[in-house]
Amino acid sequence: YYIYTDKEEVVLWMNTVGPYHNRQETYKYFSLPFCAGNKKTISHYHETLGEALQGVELEFSGLDIKFKDEVLQTTYCEIDLDKAKRDAFVYAIKNHYWYQMYIDDLPIWGIVGEADENGEDHYLWTYKKLEIGFNGNRIVDVNLTSEGKVRLVPNTRIAMSYSVKWKKSDVKFEDRFDKYLDPSFFQHRIHWFSIFNSFMMVIFLVGLVSMILMRTLRKDYARYSKEEEMDDMDRDLGDEYGWKQVHGDVFRPSSHPLIFSSLIGSGCQIFSVSFIVIIVAMVEDLYTERGSMLSTAIFVYAATSPVNGYFGGSLYAKQGGRRWIKQMFIGAFLIPAMVCGTAFFINFIAMYYHASRAIPFGTMVAVCCICFFVILPLNLVGTILGRNLSGQPNFPCRVNAVPRPIPEKKWFMEPAVIVCLGGILPFGSIFIEMYFIFTSFWAYKIYYVYGFMMLVLVILCIVTVCVTIVCTYFLLNAEDYRWQWTSFLSAASTAVYVYMYSFYYYFFKTKMYGLFQTSFYFGYMAVFSTALGIMCGAVGYMGTSAFVRKIYTNVKID
Repeated sequence: YYIYTDKEEVVLWMNTVGPYHNRQETYKYFSLPFCAGNKKTISHYHETLGEALQGVELEFSGLDIKFKDEVLQTTYCEIDLDKAKRDAFVYAIKNHYWYQMYIDDLPIWGIVGEADENGEDHYLWTYKKLEIGFNGNRIVDVNLTSEGKVRLVPNTRIAMSYSVKWKKSDVKFEDRFDKYLDPSFFQHRIHWFSIFNSFMMVIFLVGLVSMILMRTLRKDYARYSKEEEMDDMDRDLGDEYGWKQVHGDVFRPSSHPLIFSSLIGSGCQIFSVSFIVIIVAMVEDLYTERGSMLSTAIFVYAATSPVNGYFGGSLYAKQGGRRWIKQMFIGAFLIPAMVCGTAFFINFIAMYYHASRAIPFGTMVAVCCICFFVILPLNLVGTILGRNLSGQPNFPCRVNAVPRPIPEKKWFMEPAVIVCLGGILPFGSIFIEMYFIFTSFWAYKIYYVYGFMMLVLVILCIVTVCVTIVCTYFLLNAEDYRWQWTSFLSAASTAVYVYMYSFYYYFFKTKMYGLFQTSFYFGYMAVFSTALGIMCGAVGYMGTSAFVRKIYTNVKID
């Protein structure tokens, strides 16, 4: 693999063809009436799970290429251009179709054809001029020049030709992917500046939170201990207010504990998957192989299922939940059902379009097997561990038998308002990174600056925790003890802002069109936003939960 002897066969794989502006709308190369070379014998290509899901459809071009063997311009086949074939090519040229090929896993792009200025005549590029660079006995560089413009006239024959030129190259085999990366885009000053900006925001927020909490909590503790020393008569007249009042209700189980604990478990799992995948991507250059990022993510997701079971199961047990098996099933299948449901819906459109993104039946079965035979058992292990190791409700305060009425408060202290405002700062700390991530997914950039992504993930988590702690403090001070869902949702509302940003991105930053690409974009953006929201929510809840336990541990309660 990769090491060639002289005159050994070098395979030119044809991948897909599709409109330039719609990256995900791809079709098999031979769905256009191209003709294949006459060389037939070839070892078959086996695709990985990630490739199958990403619609990689490699087909042999039939071109005879041998290592270090020059080929002068040679006709490899002819197209009999009838009316139907001409229409297919004209449609492809009008929509700026271009195709992708692979030699030795290096991608090469070529354009199908072009129209003249007034759009009357359409021309097909018929001559593929390949220049292949080799270093020792390895291929390190491939360039394609399209030449031979031929006007498309019905009922003519068009000869397709190719030539191969070999040249020595000094590029190291390890660095052969560097020419596909775009440092001027990803390491732009704005990128560094945005990271620095977010970093300052983090320092500011952490300082603010610690200052508010240290000062106000110290005051609160002082006030509460002074009240301890008064006699009963004074205390009845005294102005008891603030978060101490709800100590009997603050650890009351949240409403809908089953869904709540499933969401928290899933969020913890998404966080661990993001963390591990980014570290793997920083160490291994995952972008050099087709579909390897997706395969890695699926594998890591399945492997981290015990995390989901542990946190979800222990939280559900702490909240006194009885139907733990149901909770385990919901927790295990929440994210897979969301992703597979969206994929299933988009798959119908892909099938209607005959696109290469249509997920084959065998791949669907494989993904379902992973869900049932890997994710579910591991989740069960995690749930049992969670229930037994940390499923006891060890709260610092007793929960009163009768819930206390929630007093009237100002409109901006209502949970709904807090939830809407909570997502603004976390979104502000990540939205420039979102631009880079979106561009590498929806346009033709290869994302490789995973160190940035790691920093942004850490910044996002810190900002989220700070914001939810402040929100929760205000909520408890207003003597409203419904902090669990509020802390989760005020962090999760980041997702709404990200999804709104994706609308802006679609209309102003891309030139996508057509039902398939649009539904693909908004469908998967919804999945991405929801997953991000659940992750932020879980992180926010975990931080807030620790904070609430801490403040109620330190206060004296009769």
